[in-house]
Amino acid sequence: MRVILPTAGYDHTIRFWEAASGKCYRTLQYPDSQINALAVTPDKQFLGVAGYPNVKLYEVTTANPNPVTNFAGHSANVTSIGFQKDGKWMYTASEDGTVKIWDMRAPGCQRDFECHAPVNTVALHPNQGELISGDQNGGIRVWDLTANRCTHSLTPDPDVAMRSVAIASDASIVVAASNTGKCHVWRLAKREDMSTAIEPFTTFNAHQTFILKCLISPDVRYIATCSADHTINMWDAEDFTLDQTLQGHQRWVWDGVFSADSAYLVTASSDHTARLWDLSTGESIRVYTGHHKAVVAVALNDNAPDA
Repeated sequence: MRVILPTAGYDHTIRFWEAASGKCYRTLQYPDSQINALAVTPDKQFLGVAGYPNVKLYEVTTANPNPVTNFAGHSANVTSIGFQKDGKWMYTASEDGTVKIWDMRAPGCQRDFECHAPVNTVALHPNQGELISGDQNGGIRVWDLTANRCTHSLTPDPDVAMRSVAIASDASIVVAASNTGKCHVWRLAKREDMSTAIEPFTTFNAHQTFILKCLISPDVRYIATCSADHTINMWDAEDFTLDQTLQGHQRWVWDGVFSADSAYLVTASSDHTARLWDLSTGESIRVYTGHHKAVVAVALNDNAPDA
């Protein structure tokens, strides 16, 4: 099974790593801007790279150093990127105040949702029919892609920026992390008309400073919070107690991604490295070194191909 593990950041390069050995086997130059976010397509064929102000698509399996597609339409930093489960469309968020949807087979932007504030994060509901965004003004919005409108607008902590949103793979909860180190949790439920109901559940203090990324493990056992305090905290996703703190990075931890089996976590940091953590021990078992500036984006696709 092929594991795709790229990292990127402020040194204008994208590096692909052998996960087990820590060896960098491919480097792409990205002269346009810093890189803010990465995502691998579900079929492992392409890497989406979010920069300023465009998104570019690179081939994963070839030596082609050039992007195969350029998605132009945002007018500021693209902060978040992801793909629909079949790879038919891509979704992005930007500091230009919009969330956009792009058909992978057609040019241009197909949908445009206005958030009226710089958007820091967007996540796709497992039902593939809703997006949840978080913005600089503290807003959380649920976008119904069938109705083509915002169905919920929440402000759990007015004027405190929401940095990251994560949705559980079983659609049970959504977590939003803020600039003050708080995590806000909502329960998700399905209404009779199949739309999503979102109910406040709990809030907990995860760090004393910025949370830059929150994510929920695929098995929905843990919430990981990556922080400016140089650590990653692992929280129990049922009772929201602290399970363990991962320590090793020397500067801000910007991004993270779980392995498909929820046993490992890869994180990216301003200390110019990415780290692979064994969550059974809390140990950093691999350090990926080679970037010359902050590493702020990491992606991982280690899913087994569909049978």
